[in-house]
Amino acid sequence: MKAIQPIINARDLLSILMKKRMKDFHAHIPIIIEKKNFIVKTADSREELYSALKLRHDVFLNELLKKNKKSGVDKDRFDKLCDHLIIIDKRSNTLIGTYRLQSSLHTKKWYTATEFHMKQIKRLPGIKLELGRACVHPDHRNGITIALLWEGIKAYVEASGTNYLFGCSSIKTTDRVEIARIYQYLLQNGHLSHEHKVRPRGRFKINGMKGGFKQIDATANCVMDMTMKDKIPSLLNSYLKVGAKVCGSPALDKSFKCIDFLTLLNVSDMQNQFIRKPRDS
Repeated sequence: MKAIQPIINARDLLSILMKKRMKDFHAHIPIIIEKKNFIVKTADSREELYSALKLRHDVFLNELLKKNKKSGVDKDRFDKLCDHLIIIDKRSNTLIGTYRLQSSLHTKKWYTATEFHMKQIKRLPGIKLELGRACVHPDHRNGITIALLWEGIKAYVEASGTNYLFGCSSIKTTDRVEIARIYQYLLQNGHLSHEHKVRPRGRFKINGMKGGFKQIDATANCVMDMTMKDKIPSLLNSYLKVGAKVCGSPALDKSFKCIDFLTLLNVSDMQNQFIRKPRDS
């Protein structure tokens, strides 16, 4: 009598395939850009992937939250679906920056959708690319590294034929007064849009802020609060300079003690002249 073969449902099969992808990790879309002192590429091996996850652990958990995981890596269920942009300093052969890239060519599940209701973003035509988990080694937080990340993103956008970029842009604050002032600054500088009806999911809503945001939206003559300009992180600022918009009210990420704005950029609107060529230093 033949042995009865176990029935594997679709979810179990997907889990098996995803575990295999993590073990035998390769880039969906391989890119590599060489500079004098740097390499910008998509992680294309298990070792490169885990170097990126380790840097994320060191920045997000150790540096920001003063926590450590026994594994020494920061990972979630989306990592195995994604490509991971990495920057390597050739002088020390160390990974100094990473950015997670999640394309609609390879998945329809988004990290951003865990924090926001974003049906209209999902329905946008063409190929969409979610950016997230950006982090840079503390010794390399400068304009050169930001420009290198942009160069990698541009190469990936061109290789994948991406039409829209989106993702969560974090600002390190949980103070409600400061959050309202940041929202006001973005609104008054033309960076904020309600066109796509994005809103935070229940547990990410900021208690007591709904009325405040509406009041700010309705007040056209409130004084410009330029003191909030310095609160905008350099990466988010670079998005805004190339034409991105933040969509609706922010979400409160209690686990990382910050707020997140859903940021959206139509690639056809990108102001390419801003993206400067990194210096080969």
